Formats: sequence, structure tokens, C-alpha cells
Amino acid sequence: MNVTVMQLTARGLLGRRRALLLIILPLLLLGLAGLTRWASEASPEASSVLANNFSMGTLLPLMCLLVATGVIGAEIDDGSIVYMLAKPLKRRVILFSKLAVGFAAVFVFAVLPTMAGVAIAGDEGGQLSVAYGLSATLAAIAYTAIFVTLGVITRNAVVFGLLYALLWETVLGGYVPGIRAVSVRQWALSVGERLLGSRQADEWSFAAEVGMTTGLIMLTLTTAGAIYLGVRKLRTLTLNSVE
Repeated sequence: MNVTVMQLTARGLLGRRRALLLIILPLLLLGLAGLTRWASEASPEASSVLANNFSMGTLLPLMCLLVATGVIGAEIDDGSIVYMLAKPLKRRVILFSKLAVGFAAVFVFAVLPTMAGVAIAGDEGGQLSVAYGLSATLAAIAYTAIFVTLGVITRNAVVFGLLYALLWETVLGGYVPGIRAVSVRQWALSVGERLLGSRQADEWSFAAEVGMTTGLIMLTLTTAGAIYLGVRKLRTLTLNSVE
């Protein structure tokens, strides 16, 4: 990774109007968590439903898409990435630097608010917060890798990202069990479910469609595959094609 690339990427990400969305969405989650606590009298089950449906199902993928397209997609769209590609830097160093900034931003603006939201809405001894925090962290790594690579491959990364995150995982995954199992969200939840234990997970409605072993394998393969494709595409990205 390159410190200069990371600093430029972070400055570009946080200096744009999208920074407002990075703050607004977590605040919305914390507000909903407060309402959930008031309505359910701090029930961990109600807290789990909010975290599963809103934090893991909507907030996390949207934040990852927002951040991922911000760390590289915008530079490709406006052509400013030519200045970075012209430097004597290996393309994989550029991509890993941007992935690191993207994941750090998602951790701060999505994973930590998810844990805080669970703690506010209702928890017992921090178990549910830790389980959702671990699942959200694993999902954030995979989503960031996927969406950053989408930003390198296509200028319609936002469209494809929204189709995957909202249509595939949320809409279709909500009605078709087979599709629900092919989901970054379900793979990541499998680790949190194992951490809680089957009895506690059932009691708090913390359920995943796949086992932990399958979930970890799929997360690893998906993340590694996305990074490989991203590096490969960035290596073939010429200055003329960007311009």
C-alpha cells in the first residue's frame, strides 16, 4: 500500500458531497434504534430484527457502494485517475491502497454504527452487538472488494451495485430461499450465528441460511476473486482508455 495514494483517496472521499450521506445514514440508524428501544422496551429480539433488516440488509451494502464508488469510480469517471496511473506505482498497490481506505471508511461509518444501534435498541451483555459487529465487518470487507472492482470494470457500478444489493439480496433473497443462500449478507451472518450459539441465536431471531464453514469459504473466495479481477482490470486500464 502507498501512503500518498491513501491520503489522496481519503481526501477525495471525505471532501465530496457524499460525505454528508456517510453521516446521515448512520444517524438514521441510531434514530431507528432509539425508537425500537422505546417501542420494544429494549428487547434483544426486536434489536436483532432492526440490525438484520436495516443495518445488514440496507445500510451496510449502500454504504459500501457509496464508499467504493467514491474511492475509485469517481476518479475513473472524471479522468483524474490518469495522474495516478502515470506514476511509477504498481497497479495492485493503487488498488490495495484504495481498498484499505474504503474498508476503513465503511468500518467507521457503517460497522461501528451497527454495533451502536444494536446496543441502543436492546442487548444483553453486549453479545448481540459483538455478533452483528463481527458479521458486519466480514460483510464490509467482501462488499468493499466487490464494489471497488465494479468501479474499475464499469462506469455503471452504482447501477449494478444497487441491483445486487437491493434487488438480489433484499427483494429476491427475501422470497426465494435458494437465492437467499447466495448472499454476502447470509455468509457473514453465519459467523455471528455460530458466535452466539444456536439456542441464543434462535431466541433472538439471529439466523443465517448457510453454515459457518460454507459462509467463510464463500466470503474468502468472493473477496479474493473480486480483488484479483480488480487488479487484473486496473493493469489493462491504459491512460488513453481513461481519457
